[in-house]
Amino acid sequence: MTEAIPKLAWKGVTKRFEGHTVLDGLDLSVAPGKSLVIIGGSGQGKSVTIKTALGLMRPEAGKIELDGNNVVGLWEGARRNLFSRIGVLFQGAALFDSLTVWENVAFRLINADRVPRKEAKERAIEALELVRLAPAVADRFPSELSGGMQKRAGLARAVVAQPEILFFDEPTTGLDPITAAAINELISDLVRRLGSTAVSITHDLASAQTIGDEIAMLHEGRVRWRGSAQDLGKADDPGVRRFVDAARLCPVDLHAREIV
Repeated sequence: MTEAIPKLAWKGVTKRFEGHTVLDGLDLSVAPGKSLVIIGGSGQGKSVTIKTALGLMRPEAGKIELDGNNVVGLWEGARRNLFSRIGVLFQGAALFDSLTVWENVAFRLINADRVPRKEAKERAIEALELVRLAPAVADRFPSELSGGMQKRAGLARAVVAQPEILFFDEPTTGLDPITAAAINELISDLVRRLGSTAVSITHDLASAQTIGDEIAMLHEGRVRWRGSAQDLGKADDPGVRRFVDAARLCPVDLHAREIV
């Protein structure tokens, strides 16, 4: 039987900064329709892994494949086509203060896809309703929303174009436990509903185990452990166990020195 082609794969990816190796021949993949969560201490390459897939950073070596096709070094037009298949929820939501909520959600539709404003607003409101925000929120400004509502608006922006791949960068950072749990539930529900492939990075183990089908732990730019979300707490690797114990005690800003 032919092995299924991953939706997204990093193959032997190496990335260095000023002589320091952040990704060291990284091999990682995620199957179509699955949700992969990347965990690990600070400085272990989690954010760089996502940025290389988005084309924001170019690796020194290796391939990054989307549906089996290498996307490293694409020319500008091809990169734009790639971005049209991807949605991103940035850490802190990253909404534009000068735009209304619906204009934030519809930013890509208006500016990249050239969707007329009337249709773009309708689609933005539909996306807001998907994340359980009322249509009345559409004409407010981000400063008028709570942190949890801003995060939901950012999530609506990520899914408004029904992308094939979703990236989530620390989706629950800065949120209280109740709001964080609600965001985790929303992400899990939306990924299933859209049938998208999802890649997330987080320090929040509750989030990782809620939104992830699988979890991969990075250490020194490589995958140290990978398994199902349910198996994370039963991992034999002592470094993984130390990370899990430390994350439960202090889930924010875990440092590389904690995992040896």
